[in-house]
Amino acid sequence: MTTEFPRWYASSYSGNGGQCIEVAANLVGSLGVVPVRDSKSPDGPVLNTSAVSFASFVAGVKAGELGAV
Repeated sequence: MTTEFPRWYASSYSGNGGQCIEVAANLVGSLGVVPVRDSKSPDGPVLNTSAVSFASFVAGVKAGELGAV
């Protein structure tokens, strides 16, 4: 069992008034997950997603597959 804690960070592109997410990619190696949380609510819920799923999500965003926000 790991005792490693998430090291949260937000994208350098997330200067849009707090409407962003934070990820803790440091847990991929030890737990195989990428925790994701709302930057406005650091004590709120955390979504743990697999590294493969998160990579697919990021690729979809980059390719414009999720539409404009």
